Amino acid sequence: MQIPIKCHLFLTQVFVQFQSMTKTNELDDIDALVNSIEGVSVESKSKKKKNKKKTVQESVEGGSTVEEAANGDALPSGDPDQTKKSKKKKKKANDTAPGGETNPAAVDMPKAQTNPPTVPVSHLFPDGQFPIGQIMDHPVGQSDTTAKNRFNSEEARAVDRLQIDLYNEVRQAAEAHRQTRQHIQSWVKPGMKMIDICEELEKTARLMINESGLEAGLAFPTGCSRNHVAAHYTPNAGDNTVLEYDDVVKMDFGTHIKGRIIDCAWTMTFNDKYDPLVKGVQEATETGIKHAGIDARLCDVGAAIQEVMESHEIELEGKTYQVKSIRNLNGHSISPYQIHSGKTVPIIKGGEATIMEENEFYAIETFGSTGKGYVHEDMECSHYMKNFDVGHVPLRMQKSKLLLNTINKHFGTLAFCRRWLDRIGESRYLMALKDLGEKGIVDPYPPLVDIKGNDLLYVCTYLIFNFDVNDIRMLYGPV
Repeated sequence: MQIPIKCHLFLTQVFVQFQSMTKTNELDDIDALVNSIEGVSVESKSKKKKNKKKTVQESVEGGSTVEEAANGDALPSGDPDQTKKSKKKKKKANDTAPGGETNPAAVDMPKAQTNPPTVPVSHLFPDGQFPIGQIMDHPVGQSDTTAKNRFNSEEARAVDRLQIDLYNEVRQAAEAHRQTRQHIQSWVKPGMKMIDICEELEKTARLMINESGLEAGLAFPTGCSRNHVAAHYTPNAGDNTVLEYDDVVKMDFGTHIKGRIIDCAWTMTFNDKYDPLVKGVQEATETGIKHAGIDARLCDVGAAIQEVMESHEIELEGKTYQVKSIRNLNGHSISPYQIHSGKTVPIIKGGEATIMEENEFYAIETFGSTGKGYVHEDMECSHYMKNFDVGHVPLRMQKSKLLLNTINKHFGTLAFCRRWLDRIGESRYLMALKDLGEKGIVDPYPPLVDIKGNDLLYVCTYLIFNFDVNDIRMLYGPV
């Protein structure tokens, strides 16, 4: 007799279920035997399982779990909306780095800077593309050898594209300098101690540049030269000089990335009577920038600066003064880890006919004075710098050897000051510092001053000259 297909399927299903039940009973018997040996009953075990399931269910319904209590994260329920929310929370948690800072890799847009600035510029621009400074054309000279013909050169543009990594490093240092400068300009008030101003500036600059040994940091000490002092003054420990309302202060500091130095300065005044002096030197600086460029002669740049500078005058206390260019102060070329690298940019006529070349870095520095227009060394020295070209020099004093090792480790051939030696823990080093100076290993740079009772103004602008369609000139100077 043939069995219908439907009945056959039904009997097959019954047989499979019977087999599974038999296996389950066998497993239960084995579990019962094992539990009896261990002193644990099957009923108690099943109760624990039920209680555990009940606890988990209650915790999920209440919106918290054991894992949440341990890790601070909630397990998603069966609701798809809850699952989406939990994923979003995890994503946000991944965007946050240790210490509460936002992970730069997880941010698409730059973060906003704080006030006062505390976020390094590398975190503000996680893509590594930093702001470009002012772009200007090369000056057009009398001859056909000027750089104007480079604008249409495909070869020049190709060479320039090879320098993009270098440009970004320099722009990073320049952006750190700019943000630090803006903060200090708005923060400084008369009545503050000069040493407090310098320490606040240096603290901010170290944060902005994200200081890392000799790879990134400050390029030279903060200059805060007042009135008749032109440059190279920063307060040593114990100097309680106070900024006054009638002071003319020349602020000068530098940043660097991998030795590429940004040298930039500005002048602070609080009394409006100095506005003509500020205007005169500002116009002279802008004139020097316009005349600078590839193939430009340094003597022509100096002559143009002097002509504009000395066309201005200022009246102080009923007496009229002509603004004079300081004839023994100059701008200069800059090399990696070398602030003064050989070429000088005069601010008077009659200098050398040396030309500016591509791939060179320059600081255009303009000094205007109501005094003699000539500076000399005076006052207590604070600035020092290891001689860039010095070789091995034998030293007898053990303290001199230790101090030289410290200088090599922390500063290399970058300029430093006595406050920075105090900061890294050096003490009783003056004799050793003098010994290194006498041996020609470390050069001192005392403050440069004009006649006392006269005012000086100093404006420094940093430029880059290189192959480019429009010539890259990073103007991060007076703002």
